[in-house]
Amino acid sequence: MNKHMNKRTRLSRRTFLKAGAITMGGLALNGLTRGTAHAAMLSPSAATAAETPAQASKVYFTSAITPESLIKIYEALGHPLKDRVAVKISTGEPGGHNFLRPALIAPLVSRLNGTIVECCTAYNGRRLNPKDHWQAIEEHGFKAIAPCDIMDEFGEISLPVKGGFHLKENLVGKHLDNYASILMLSHFKGHAMGGFGGALKNMSIGLASTGGKANIHSAAATSDHRECWSRLPEQDHFLESMADACKAVMDYKGRENIVYINVANNLSVDCDCDSHPHDPEMADIGIFASTDPVALDQACYDAVVNSSDPGKAALVQRMNSRHGIHTVEAAAQLGLGSRTYDIISLG
Repeated sequence: MNKHMNKRTRLSRRTFLKAGAITMGGLALNGLTRGTAHAAMLSPSAATAAETPAQASKVYFTSAITPESLIKIYEALGHPLKDRVAVKISTGEPGGHNFLRPALIAPLVSRLNGTIVECCTAYNGRRLNPKDHWQAIEEHGFKAIAPCDIMDEFGEISLPVKGGFHLKENLVGKHLDNYASILMLSHFKGHAMGGFGGALKNMSIGLASTGGKANIHSAAATSDHRECWSRLPEQDHFLESMADACKAVMDYKGRENIVYINVANNLSVDCDCDSHPHDPEMADIGIFASTDPVALDQACYDAVVNSSDPGKAALVQRMNSRHGIHTVEAAAQLGLGSRTYDIISLG
């Protein structure tokens, strides 16, 4: 740790965008690391949105990606989770190698006495059925560090979606009811369909059962995973359906019972659900945390777009070609959080 690690520096999102990128290995500059300013590639609504301090959410940041810094940034939130903590991660499709490593997350999971939770996928692979999924969890080292739970192994429950864009219900793993609180521990990276994956994708697709994933991907056309890939809606409807699913989870569990951490490392254009992901082309950024998933994903998106790292080009193209920021826009429109944030740097 350097001498800046205990210093908290607050920047507004607007100041952050003007200040430029966060890059690993840079020198401290106003609490962030040195970078060259780049124009943000944001929607017109984002560019013109009112950004008053009263509306800003706190997003904590550290450039250190270590087990110790993961604990430190969780503690900085000042929002301790209740007993029976679910730690939602992606266990990673076998063949892939960019998922969050057990050695990185183990101390925080232990600190929370947490259970690592997942649900089965909706595509053909080694996580579609529980038997194969359990084997993947063991192979990737997660069973060795904490109790694990495939939440839809024995069924699903339906959560109502009130006032959403497309969904009327969100189908999630039945065991969600076994937990009082959730740490949404997400690997921020690109995604072939969503543009990028962070807290909002982890909370929507990640907590959904196989049928729930089909429901989201098809914007409520079907909950049959064998049919959904031939019934895909227009792109924005899929992204809005992820926001719908997030609203259902937040309403059901209570917003005070969920906190969010995004680890921006191994920044491939591909998701951890890909068994043959593209190698990252840009350097790791760091760890971000917030009690607001909208602000958190917006901050991570901004950090990539405004990076001075020339390797960002592929990831920026992936995010913007899929209109990935629209999931954040839709979630904000549903009242799930604010796109305006203050960065509080822990070093």
